[in-house]
Formats: sequence, C-alpha cells, structure tokens
Amino acid sequence: MHAAVLHEFNLTPRHEEFPAPEPADGHVVVEVAAAAIHHLDLHKATGTFYTGPPPLPSVVGSDGVGRTPDGRRALFEAVVPHGSMAERSLARADTLFDVPEGLDDATAAALANTGLGAWLALSWRADLQPGDTVLVLGATGQVGRIAVQAAKRLGAGLVVAAARGGDALERLRERGADQLVALDGEGDLTERIREAAGGGVDVTIDSLWGEPAVAAMGAASRFARHVQVGHLAGPQLGLAAPAIRSASLDVRGFMHLHASLEVRREAFRRLGEHVARGEIVIDLERHPLADVGAAWERQRDASDGIKRVLLT
Repeated sequence: MHAAVLHEFNLTPRHEEFPAPEPADGHVVVEVAAAAIHHLDLHKATGTFYTGPPPLPSVVGSDGVGRTPDGRRALFEAVVPHGSMAERSLARADTLFDVPEGLDDATAAALANTGLGAWLALSWRADLQPGDTVLVLGATGQVGRIAVQAAKRLGAGLVVAAARGGDALERLRERGADQLVALDGEGDLTERIREAAGGGVDVTIDSLWGEPAVAAMGAASRFARHVQVGHLAGPQLGLAAPAIRSASLDVRGFMHLHASLEVRREAFRRLGEHVARGEIVIDLERHPLADVGAAWERQRDASDGIKRVLLT
C-alpha cells in the first residue's frame, strides 16, 4: 500500500510503499479516507516526544477518518508502526469515534487533535462556566481559532482574542471574539488585557506561555483557571509567586489524551455537530497523500493557522 513513511528523525516523510497492516485481536484495519497533519505528528517525527521515539521506518500520523470492515465511518487512533497517513491503518476497536452526520472526512480529521484539544481545554480542563470571561492567547493559531469559537458555544460571556496584530487577528471578530488584544501593541500588556476583559479574566487558554502568560496571569480574576496547552513563545517563564497566590490562580496543564475515552468521544460528537451546522468554522487545506512532503513542510510552518489534511 502507499503511505507516508518516516525513515530518519527530523526529516520529511516520503510517499512510498509500506506493508499493509493485518487484523489482530481487539484491532481493526481501517480503510483511510483522510488524516490531518498535527503539531503532535511533527513532534513525534523528531524522536523527542515524551512517549518515546517511533520505530524506523514507520508510517506517520496519529489519527484519521476512515471505514472499518463493517462499513462504519469512524475517527480512529492509529497503532504504530501503522500510522494514519496511509491507504490503510490499524486501530484498537474500542477507541473508535463515530463521525457526526453532515461532517465530511477531511473536516472530521482536522478536528481530531487541534479541534478536540480546544474544546476539551475549555469544557473539561478549564471547567468553563456560563458567563465566564475567556482569554485566548495565540488566538490566530489552529487551537486558538477554534477556542475563540468554542468558548462562545460553551457559554462564555465575553471572549478576548490575543495574538500578534494584523488581519488574522482582526478577522477573529467574525468568529465570535468580543475584544482583540495585539500582543505586539504599545503599552503594558497586562493592563491592555484587563481593559479588554472589562476587569479580570476567568479562563485563559494559553498556546504561547513565556511573557504573554505572565501578563495574562496578572489580569486574572480570583479563582481563575489558566490552561497551558502550548509554548510557542518559549518553554520557560519568570513568574513572581504573588501572581498566583494573590488571585488563588489555578495553573493547569493540558493534554487532550488525558481525558477519558468517554469524555473525548462526547466532546468530538458535540464539536462535530457544531461544525456540521456551520456554527464553528475550521480552516483547512486538502492535499493528496502523494503530496505529503509539501503538505508536511507547510504544516511545519503553520503560522497561517490552517490545518493540512491528506486524502487517500
């Protein structure tokens, strides 16, 4: 079968032949329709991901959408070395998610990691409450764009989108952002966040970390939740203890795979239904599997916030 095969860490996968998976106890072979290239996949391909390096050679791809032997259309999590970016992949039968009606394969695949992560960061990890003021740091990125929209669907009273200034940030008003904060603007960032929020921030979804996170913590309301989902601005920060203690601030790490299977399955259903109705918009590009090299490099940059999806 044809697949996107990784031969060396930190190099781009190649489109070539790879042995097809065979059925095994508790597993099913999936005829893959679509697989998105996630930041997680890029990280795993470096060989430095905390779960350990994948075997070489192996097919890349953490998850995808396809058909099981009984005709079920499902989102699946791939079992190494048979990643999802292939004509066929292998998945545990008990981890399949049904794809909501009205959701095409490419869009469903794009939701699997980034979209599900944004939804769960708000609903599960932050425990978003109706009327909460939400700040999204890194709002023009893939997680951020969905988080801005999802926050409103989950009942946020006010959503503040924060990212570098420019057209991408301005367009988030059309996606539901009530206020915008340009991280590269003039003046004290904490004060500008607090002004945009009309007071304190209850929930922060943070894809950046570093200095923006410190500024956001300074604008937190009492008992606020700061959910750390990424560190695009750097893995370290300098934080004075009173920033957390004075507001009784919760700083919460997040990885969507830490949610139970049942929580993730329900989140995917709810998110997918919103997307199918056009209430949440996903920005994606479709590429044939044979173009994995070009798509992989475009996703590596990812500064445009667009998800690349491979079609088999």
